[in-house]
Amino acid sequence: MKLSVIIVNYNVKYYVEQCLDSLGRALDGIESEIFVVDNHSKDDSVGYITRRFKNVAVIDCNHNLGFARANNIAIRQSAGEYVLLLNPDTFVGEDTIRNVLAFMDLHPAAGGAGVRMYNPDGTRALESRRGLPTPMTSFYKMFGLCARFPQSRTFGRYYMGYLSWEEPVCIEVISGAFCLLRREALDKVGLLDEDFFMYGEDIDLSYRLLQGGYENWYLPYPILHYKGESTHKTSFRYVHVFYQAMLIFFRKHYSHLSFCITVPIKGAVYVKALVALVKMLSYRLRKSLGLIYKRGDDPRYLFVGGKQMTDRCRLVARRKGLSADFCSGDENNYVLAIDMVNRYLEKTPLYVVFDTDAFSYKSMLGIMAQVSRPDVKLGTFSNKTKIIITPDEIIK
Repeated sequence: MKLSVIIVNYNVKYYVEQCLDSLGRALDGIESEIFVVDNHSKDDSVGYITRRFKNVAVIDCNHNLGFARANNIAIRQSAGEYVLLLNPDTFVGEDTIRNVLAFMDLHPAAGGAGVRMYNPDGTRALESRRGLPTPMTSFYKMFGLCARFPQSRTFGRYYMGYLSWEEPVCIEVISGAFCLLRREALDKVGLLDEDFFMYGEDIDLSYRLLQGGYENWYLPYPILHYKGESTHKTSFRYVHVFYQAMLIFFRKHYSHLSFCITVPIKGAVYVKALVALVKMLSYRLRKSLGLIYKRGDDPRYLFVGGKQMTDRCRLVARRKGLSADFCSGDENNYVLAIDMVNRYLEKTPLYVVFDTDAFSYKSMLGIMAQVSRPDVKLGTFSNKTKIIITPDEIIK
């Protein structure tokens, strides 16, 4: 068995379906297996996925075990020479996995690899390349120096902004959204640390790979990451879990440092968590009192694809009252679609919804990278499921 793919799901069955559809194309000809570990979802994820993907091994947990423990359950059952940890709110380019495997085969010192992740607006996700959050790197990140000097080898190390996006380069931290691991390396350094419920486990594993004598790599092959469709960064739970993970990592790997270094860093983590909670409470209070209500512009939709897709989406747009335009095109003929996007005023939210029968996942990402506007986000429509998927909602 060449590859085992593991996806941990929590209440995002439609995103998982899209992810699995992209995997069906990307794994063609590769001896592989796919596990979906469901963390006790309430949206019938298990039944939905089981009915539609007979070749996927679904593990139905009785409780929400967290990201690390859920992955470990599947890793222990898997048989692949390589293991790919993949977020449910992603889709992969058709040749991404094949290219990553080829690189790993040629570089036996590589313990793991991440890829070029795109945001839904076509921008490259900074999390694609990261440095270890050493005390000083964390200090620069938390106090804004990383954002102020993103290409500095000193201040910008958290996102390693000085590295090339176009070439394979060694990095320190591989994102858990797409983390391809050599089985031999996992056997040596151990599985994910289950003390991390969510967030931080990828940093910890990356650190242990480096400590074990392996290299971590960034490879310029594309995926889309919707970023947190299974979590909500405006929730109290997110703040608690995220900053708790930072403290766990710090205590585990840097507790040996002097008191003068550890106390300020720990204090900064607590302060950042407190500030985040205060901002969240303040926003919710002002919103509940009607002090910050502002009606935003209604989003527009541009549907791009074949006749079957555009006809179907016209009906959906009419039924849902969507402001929509339609453009015939495929991955060999999409210039008109880009021209139409450029006619829209900036700051008016626009979803460009691609027909997954007419476009490859790789070509969708390439087109959005050309557009790369914060007000324009990628969506998809499948003639098989008849579902519109955007970063913000599911339309049926």
